[in-house]
Amino acid sequence: MRINSRIIILSIFLLNSVGIGQIKGKKSMEKQEIEVAVLGGGCFWCVEAVFERVEGVTDVISGYAGGHKKNPTYQEVTAGNTGHAEVCEIHFDTDIITYDEILEVFWEAHDPTTLNRQGNDYGTQYRSAIYYKGKGQQLSAESAILDAKDMFDGPITTEVKPLDKFYKAEVYHQDYFRNNPNVPYCTFVIAPKINKLQKEGTIWDE
Repeated sequence: MRINSRIIILSIFLLNSVGIGQIKGKKSMEKQEIEVAVLGGGCFWCVEAVFERVEGVTDVISGYAGGHKKNPTYQEVTAGNTGHAEVCEIHFDTDIITYDEILEVFWEAHDPTTLNRQGNDYGTQYRSAIYYKGKGQQLSAESAILDAKDMFDGPITTEVKPLDKFYKAEVYHQDYFRNNPNVPYCTFVIAPKINKLQKEGTIWDE
């Protein structure tokens, strides 16, 4: 009887432990609040590479937004016929970084005063853009535009609109800098930008 009692007590203890662990795990998962920002700051390879190195960002997806054609391809977007901008869908943990702080990185990561252009990349697909989701992001974006006017000498050209539809770009565009570090564009355009922002402390150092 003693042995059976001990087995029963041990079984109850183990079941309770598993149950408590599951509850704690569930609470931990529920606590993480993920928000999504959709931003365009020139070539999405650059934007992606920057935000993948921002603390609190959990995922970055390259894609297209702000246009009129359904399911656009990269060739169509770069031809300038779909109205889309190259953008990134930035997923971030609001317990670590806020939407306002995401926008602060956004201003440091590109030049919002060059209309439809970033460096040698030019065309409407390379425009500076904030596509907001909901009233909260709209108010933050509008406030950020006002703050940016004091940060730059030229007029801010950033397009601010509600997000209509985000289209994920082709597979080979995802994690482009990480997968293609020796491609000339990555070597001469993205790498220097990453190094500059790392030295400034805007993004973390690998």
